[in-house]
Amino acid sequence: MTIDFTVAIPTYNGETRLPEVLNQLRNQVGADSIEWEVIVIDNNSTDQTAKVVRKYQAEWPDRCPLRYYFEPEQGAGFARKRAVDKSQGKLIGFLDDDNIPSANWVATAYTFGEKYPQVGAFGGQIHGDFEVPPPLELSPLLPFLAIVERGLEPFRYEPHRKLLPPGAGIVIRKKAYLSSVPRQTILTGRIEGNTLTGEDLEMLCYIQQAGWEIWYNPEMEIDHKIPHWRLQRDYLIPFTRGIGLSRFVTRMLSLKPWQRPLVYLAYTINDVKKLIVHIIKYRGKIKSNLLAECYTELFLSSLLSPFYLWRNGYFDLREEEIKLNCALLQNSEKCL
Repeated sequence: MTIDFTVAIPTYNGETRLPEVLNQLRNQVGADSIEWEVIVIDNNSTDQTAKVVRKYQAEWPDRCPLRYYFEPEQGAGFARKRAVDKSQGKLIGFLDDDNIPSANWVATAYTFGEKYPQVGAFGGQIHGDFEVPPPLELSPLLPFLAIVERGLEPFRYEPHRKLLPPGAGIVIRKKAYLSSVPRQTILTGRIEGNTLTGEDLEMLCYIQQAGWEIWYNPEMEIDHKIPHWRLQRDYLIPFTRGIGLSRFVTRMLSLKPWQRPLVYLAYTINDVKKLIVHIIKYRGKIKSNLLAECYTELFLSSLLSPFYLWRNGYFDLREEEIKLNCALLQNSEKCL
């Protein structure tokens, strides 16, 4: 049987969150003519995630296989790579374990991918399903929490706009991923003790840089469940710090090597300017204003990004990937 579409769910300790996602997928409408599968990538969970999946497998409909795979390397980037390796669909739709897809999500995602074969990846509308209403003053931070509502018309993300969809609910064309994204990427996702993020943007940058188009499909909708603690200081400060620390990678990836020093200088000047204006605006009030504190953390960590990545060996990983690619190329030439 040829699989048209794969739904991949990376999860870490998702035993309480997975059931709602799986229930919604089990009851998808409009997908009867599509050959599709669901795969759960258990990213080194320590709870009963595997047991939950086995229970669902026992009663899962035959028309849509449900498979389970374990990925011991911690990090969303590693889980995503395992999902690509194990998927059988030519299109792969990624759902986090707190992303509840609409009843026709699979059908609308597959139809869009078939209609636009030049598209390498596309995202949709992501609505916030908040446990508690977010304070109005935190509204500017909601896009960082993968809340995306960009109108009712599809559009292409133009490379010069420097705007891309978040990884939640993203659909990628497997061919685009395999031909564009290196096996060893720099950013691997948040893990315990390290909030460095941006692995989804790095992936999309590679796909876009290779000439594939990236689009917004408003017919594809998910609800993103946001627990109350994700609106609190203890989560938001490390979270925005992680976004800033990853920015050197996502900012420089699409540039040619000779462009990077000049563009980096321009970004640095702009970040310093923003930080100064920000400090003047909130003088003496930053610690008492959560939004101001988050943006202070974002600006500072953006400035520190290249030094942090170098000090912690992230660039060494990229050098290892280049060496590996060269070795593979040399071996292939010997085979010829």
